[in-house]
Amino acid sequence: MDFSEKIIDGKAIADQVNRETAEEAAALTRQFGVRPGLAVVLVGDNPASKVYVASKVKRCQELGIYSEKIVLPTHTTQEELLQVIARLNENPAIHGILVQSPVPGHINEQAVVDAICPDKDVDCFHARNVGRMLLGDFSGFLPCTPWGVMQLLERSGISPAGMHAVVLGRSNIVGKPM
Repeated sequence: MDFSEKIIDGKAIADQVNRETAEEAAALTRQFGVRPGLAVVLVGDNPASKVYVASKVKRCQELGIYSEKIVLPTHTTQEELLQVIARLNENPAIHGILVQSPVPGHINEQAVVDAICPDKDVDCFHARNVGRMLLGDFSGFLPCTPWGVMQLLERSGISPAGMHAVVLGRSNIVGKPM
């Protein structure tokens, strides 16, 4: 089959994934009496990051997922940010933590990633999660963009097995996980 001619309906697939996610969130709430919870931390006032964070919070509300948005000023110190992360790590209502990139230049992003509990690291940037994936263990959170690409392919009946692919870039968000 010539896949260059296959049209993938991303909106329909996204709608299906959202329905499934809402059903899973409701089932978890029924079974355990706890809503899944996501904390999104934004440091600074990057306009694109603000839009991205707002869309995550809105989607959580639509899917029945508890969300907590924490907005910190640009001048927030690394230690202050690490204290916020430590509180989120200990918060039983929070099951996932995402620190929106980029963070201001005076903050060591790797130190921030390392401070997030690996079990709550939704971006899968923590060294433990990267190692887990490299060993073929995909049981925890998975990086969302590569997971989304694989969902588009699989739900469209396209198996990438045996295919040649080119991945441009080596970012932690897309390139390395793909």
